[in-house]
Amino acid sequence: MMALTPEEWTAILLSLRIGFWATLWALPPGIAIAWLLARRSFPGKALVDGLVHLPLVLPPVVTGYALLLLMGRRGPIGSFLAEQFGIVFAFRWTGAALACAIMGFPLLVRAIRLSIEASDVKLEQAAATLGARPLWVFATVTLPLALPGIVAGMVLCFAKALGEFGATITFVSNIPGETQTISAAIYTFTQSPDGDAAALRLTLVAVVVALAALVLSEWFARRVGARAHGF
Repeated sequence: MMALTPEEWTAILLSLRIGFWATLWALPPGIAIAWLLARRSFPGKALVDGLVHLPLVLPPVVTGYALLLLMGRRGPIGSFLAEQFGIVFAFRWTGAALACAIMGFPLLVRAIRLSIEASDVKLEQAAATLGARPLWVFATVTLPLALPGIVAGMVLCFAKALGEFGATITFVSNIPGETQTISAAIYTFTQSPDGDAAALRLTLVAVVVALAALVLSEWFARRVGARAHGF
């Protein structure tokens, strides 16, 4: 099989870049909401849980169109950010990262929430009785115990970002070198009579990258879990 072309390399590197930033942006709020859902009871908890998982059940195009309405140059949030801070998401790679972060957010939250729920709450209570402040308990007890779930959630979010298509193409279009990810490039090549070979190459790359990420995350999660439990 022929080597990858510069256009294909651009799509691959852009996808990795978008996946990295999408995961990084989703991580802090993901940890906070996962802890809230796992450790607290409050009115409207079911509604919050439903909103978190909404991107999983909505058509991705709907999510992308909602982002376009809100974050586009004429949208209420997008126009404010552009005028006040010069930040533009629509039709930019940053917009693709934002869309991917939203689409991967439910997977991230669910993995972290399950990990927090599986950890022994008595350890947190013991730290609190010894005088540790809640934030310190969270940082030194809760997070280390939940680390395998955090790693798993990050990998799932990253893998979702690599494969996302509907939300990104609706929000940021399919601009080569700017928003054309692996998925968008594959779609473009499939529409071309002589693009089958390029589409196949990118498909194989996507499979290899996703599989490698899953294998590495499983290995890392096992090591972290064994170390956290003293094995």
